Amino acid sequence: MTTFANPQYFYLLLLLPVVAGLFYLTRRKRQAMLARYGKASSLRALMPNVSPYKPWIKLGIELALLLCIITMLARPLAGGRHATTKVHGIEVMVAVDVSNSMNASSTDNPQDVSRLQRAKFIVEKLIDHFDNDKVGLLVFAGNAYMQMPLTADIGAAKLFLNDINTSMAPTQGTAIGAAINLARQAFSQNKKSRKTIIVITDGENFEDDAVQAAAEAQKAGITVNVMGVGSTHGAPIPMPDGGYMTDDEGQPVTTYLNEDMAQKIAQAGKGTYVNGSAANAIDTLRDTLDTLAKTDLDTIDYSQQDELFPWLAALALLLVFAWVALLERKNPWLQKFNFFSRNTKQ
Repeated sequence: MTTFANPQYFYLLLLLPVVAGLFYLTRRKRQAMLARYGKASSLRALMPNVSPYKPWIKLGIELALLLCIITMLARPLAGGRHATTKVHGIEVMVAVDVSNSMNASSTDNPQDVSRLQRAKFIVEKLIDHFDNDKVGLLVFAGNAYMQMPLTADIGAAKLFLNDINTSMAPTQGTAIGAAINLARQAFSQNKKSRKTIIVITDGENFEDDAVQAAAEAQKAGITVNVMGVGSTHGAPIPMPDGGYMTDDEGQPVTTYLNEDMAQKIAQAGKGTYVNGSAANAIDTLRDTLDTLAKTDLDTIDYSQQDELFPWLAALALLLVFAWVALLERKNPWLQKFNFFSRNTKQ
């Protein structure tokens, strides 16, 4: 059975009668111009090398070539072998802190890249490492919000990741526990699949008991990893107007990376804590994920078909060679043959 991946290109077949019609009109016009100089039978004797059949043969080649090109564009597929494959991987929920403190510098230099930008860079590199794994994204500040449910579509994950910013959370604060609880609910019901949560934050948790949430996740078979971003020496929080956030007394607010809290959360979740400023931060997280046994996430049924494009391309190339080689004048070695009349030399 032959099917076509892009059947809409067959509308181009309307070009075939158009080309044939233009050729016919051109021939009629040529005959009308020659009729001014005399009868066709008389003029034919003056043009002994002009073949009356070659132009029509070339037209047939041109139409066949156009038909081949249109069919190639439609991508013909033959066969239909049914195949089944299983996808092996893990389920990963990434929780990204989008509180205002994540706008602060990720290093001791206040002008350096922000913590959020550093977090997004790390997540993007992690996503590139995934192979048949499912990944989901959520953001949190004073509460947690689902950004993207679990998916194997890495391209979509990157698009959602690029949209993350500190203005998308209506309630400010840092509720790491809420993020862990929401991530737990986002996983599939497949009890065999290995599940893990990656929390990327500066560790300043003010809203809930994140350690307890991580412990409960671990009891449910979900590990909790934490990557801390920011400086332990503190950094001011930039504002959209170009200044820095101040407290009620007008003093600049300094935000610190709370590594102690981040490590406690990872320990309760039987996961790994990684400092995001470390040179090997991404590699450490990758190694942690690689220790998780991959299980069957999905079974994919698909029909495998063969492309007929190469055969049509070869035929089209032969037609091009034939068109180039075919002259509109008579072939000298055929002139001694008379195919259509006993009285007229070809």
